Parts: sequence; structure tokens; C-alpha cells
Amino acid sequence: MKRLAAFFLAALLATPAIGEEPQVLDVTVEKAGMVWNIHVTIRHPDTGWDHYADGWEVLDAAGNRLGYRELMHPHVNEQPFTRSLSGVVIPDGTREIFVRAHCSVDGWAGAQKRVALQP
Repeated sequence: MKRLAAFFLAALLATPAIGEEPQVLDVTVEKAGMVWNIHVTIRHPDTGWDHYADGWEVLDAAGNRLGYRELMHPHVNEQPFTRSLSGVVIPDGTREIFVRAHCSVDGWAGAQKRVALQP
């Protein structure tokens, strides 16, 4: 009985790290001439090369991809972390963008971060 209880306790404690999708905590944007620089802060329980947040994308309101940033390595000891993407072309008149993160195991996060743009 004690072994069974210990097993369930270990499984319960491990579940959040396994099932937790990457979260976009913050997005800042700056216009640089005709393009935008986008800075994204993400949190994800990276465990190493086998499971980590491996990218994020910028979408318009219709779901069209405007930019993609590949994350080249895990950030096990750097949580949350911020990475930038420069030179993103956002069509004139766009008033909002959305950013979502990707996990090497679980795919795209369901939640998107909405960012209002100032013309």
C-alpha cells in the first residue's frame, strides 16, 4: 500500500512539468522604420534536449504567420527567458498581433498572447 501511495504521489508531482505547455508571459514591440522588433518572454519547464520550448511565432488576427523565432537549445536553468526577433514585417493597418509558443514534445500552446500595436 505504501508503494502504491508513493507511486501516485510521484506521478502527481511529475504531472505539471510534463503536461505544462510553454507560456508567453510578456511581449514588447518596437517599430524600427518599416519593420518591427519583437521581444518575447516565455516560461516552460524545460528538462533538456528531449523536452523544451523550441520556438514562438507571431500571427495576425486571421492566423497568418508574420514571423517565427526558432529556439536552438533548452533553457533549463534560465526561466523565464526572453528572446527577440528583428525585422518582422507587419502590414500597415494591423492593430494587433498574437504570439504563441511551441514545445518540442507537446507542439503549439493553446494560449496566445494578444498585443495591441500603436500606429
